[in-house]
Amino acid sequence: MFKVLTIAGSDSSGGAGIQADLKTMCAHGVFGMSAVTALTAQNTLGVTSILESTPQFLADQLDAVFTDIVPDAVKIGMVANENLICVIAEKLKKYCAKNIVVDPVMIATSGSSLMDSSASLALKEELIPLADIITPNRSEAEALSGCSIGSAADMEIAAKTMAQWYQGYILVKGGHSEADANDLLFFDGACQWFYGPRVDNPNTHGTGCTLSSAIACRLAQGMAMTEAVGAAKAYITAAIAAKLDVGAKGRGPLNHMVPLPR
Repeated sequence: MFKVLTIAGSDSSGGAGIQADLKTMCAHGVFGMSAVTALTAQNTLGVTSILESTPQFLADQLDAVFTDIVPDAVKIGMVANENLICVIAEKLKKYCAKNIVVDPVMIATSGSSLMDSSASLALKEELIPLADIITPNRSEAEALSGCSIGSAADMEIAAKTMAQWYQGYILVKGGHSEADANDLLFFDGACQWFYGPRVDNPNTHGTGCTLSSAIACRLAQGMAMTEAVGAAKAYITAAIAAKLDVGAKGRGPLNHMVPLPR
């Protein structure tokens, strides 16, 4: 069986973070493992409390996984602390981790920064260079590139700017657009667009976590990068379109257990 590790924060409501990652892994038929960077108290209405792992405890989790059930792919999500980022980078290099997917969770849906300047720098200089693919949304792509994004052309400019210091695949997600949900995959000077309709569903909590985990699953299963991205996009579209509706009046989660699109 293929094995995938998620390194991310825990979402007590189950919609995002490692809970969304593990559900996605189950849906894809892979064996999921987790190393927790932080515990959060949250629900569909928002986050009320965060308790970060210590660097030593995160290191112990990673050692426990890599010395026993070696992952075929690694997905990295929320890591808001410079020291934790450095621990992850150190362990990925030590164990020669492969198929690394980094979802650079830098900015909350509200627009608030989730990282201070030192953590953002460590993400850019220590962790992202180890990734096979990064999956920033519009706000994160703006932060990483320094470019303002308001159109498809702007997404291409931002990707080309990031490619000046990062040599892997760059997936700039277009889910924040009001007109469509088109994503741009950029690699080695070439742009490839993955087109998708905007699904009329306000319940999209955890979409970034889910998409990056789905890509990691597909890479673990041996798909080429463009295939993996296309399959992951079809899955996330189906999960949103299933219109799961749980929680109060907040932004609800996806239906991670939808049948995989062919």
